[in-house]
Parts: sequence; structure tokens; C-alpha cells
Amino acid sequence: MQQYTLAAEINQTGVGLHSGVNTHVRILPVSSGSGRYFVRVDLPDLPIIPAQVAAVNQTVLSTQLGKGEVCVRTVEHLLAALASMGVDNARIEIDGPELPLLDGSAKVWADSIAQVGLVSQPVSNNQAPLAIQQPIWVYQDDAFACALPTPETRFSYGIDFDVPAIGNQWHSWSPTVASFAVEIAPARTFGLLHQIEYLQQSGLIKGGSLDNALVCGSEGWLNPPLRFANEPVRHKILDLVGDLSLLGKFPSAHFLAYKASHNLHIQLAKKILDLGL
Repeated sequence: MQQYTLAAEINQTGVGLHSGVNTHVRILPVSSGSGRYFVRVDLPDLPIIPAQVAAVNQTVLSTQLGKGEVCVRTVEHLLAALASMGVDNARIEIDGPELPLLDGSAKVWADSIAQVGLVSQPVSNNQAPLAIQQPIWVYQDDAFACALPTPETRFSYGIDFDVPAIGNQWHSWSPTVASFAVEIAPARTFGLLHQIEYLQQSGLIKGGSLDNALVCGSEGWLNPPLRFANEPVRHKILDLVGDLSLLGKFPSAHFLAYKASHNLHIQLAKKILDLGL
């Protein structure tokens, strides 16, 4: 059995979507069995926050991990890139409370990982990924997320918005069939024009701009062109992949979500762990 870490370190700097704070991220190779974890290098004693389901402490418009009073927010895009591109072990050093949004997608992270490459690491007790044996569901009103038994991992998502430019979209992606870096990583985060003022007044999206998020109004997109005709739903798959990466390894399952949220994604991950399947 093999695990993988980065062949060299990665450095990126940028503004956080919600905090508006500029942070620097340094991702380093680590030894086999270390897993993926964050280190707040701006704080005394360099507190470590593991990229695990148990560390999730907030899911409002992003996924936040914490340990005690220390947290790191909007981790999903980076974690999706690391997990999908095979990085089992990584030390992620950050000098602030939120990951940089960069261009709103995982493309910069995926490109950086591809550029430095991976090195294999032999392991003596590499635990096999969970295999889903029965359907597992979580839902809220008409939104749901589920894991269905299948021989190989697949992610499918549906969204339905009241603006014509988005409307109803579905997309399905399998890591064994199509490249994450090509099909999912470039899909950018998006928002609705009529919600922006409310979110800003709520202390959110302080770092959001037309440079790092797609914005859609009743008349269409404010900052086209889109990278895919269905870029919004591909971004939802990106978020789902990032959230489920907190399981460590993706179980063999078809993950299907509709109108879901980070909260439902994490509820599903917790239910999978609780059932121990």
C-alpha cells in the first residue's frame, strides 16, 4: 500500500472570502501517516488543527475547522484539491484565520500540486477506505445529501435557482473517469446579486469581489464568461469533495446531493463515520 505527499513545498498568498484578511499559506511535505492538517503559524505554540470531520465547528457559507479557540475557515477548496490529486499527507501552515480565496476556484491549488508533483510513501498499516454498504441520507426540507453503495466513487449534484442564468443544473463526476484538475477545480464560487448586501451587513464576504466570485443577477452574469456552461453546479461538487475529504479517504460510494449546503455535507460525513460502514 502507498500514500503520497508533495515533492516540494507550495506557497500562495491572497484574501479570505469572508474575513477580508490577507493570509499566506505554505504547504509542506510530511511523513507517511501524518494526514492533512493545518498549523496557525501566527499564534503562540503553533496550534495544529487536523483536517478531520471532528474538527468542523462552523458551516455557514464555508467550512471552518477549529480546536479550542483556534480556527481556520474556508478550507474546502484546498482540501478538495489535495485529496482529489492524491495528497494523503500535508502540513498546511497559515498565518491567519481563513484560506485565500484566490480566483474563487481550486485551480491555483490544483495547478500548484501538479507543478511540484508527488512522492510515494510506503505504509505498513494503511487502513482501507470505508465501503458504503447501505444508503445513507441526510436532508432538510427538499435539500438532501446521500451516499449510495457503488463499486467506485462518484459525485453528483443538482442545484435549482430562481434566476434564469442558473436555473436547474445537474452534473456528475467520477475521479476514475475524468480529471479533477480539468473538470472540477476551475469552477468558481458564485453568488446572487440580491443577496450580497445582506451578506455584507452580516459580516460575511468581506473579501469577495468580481475577481474571485461569479455574481448573477436577474439579467444574467455580471462578470462573464463562465468557464463551463454549468460552472455553478460544478463548484458545488468541488465543495462537496472538499467537505467529504475530511473523512480521510473517499469511501467507495456514489455521493449525490441536491440543493445541499456545507452543513448537509458535514452531516453526511458524520453519519458515515457514526455508522462505521
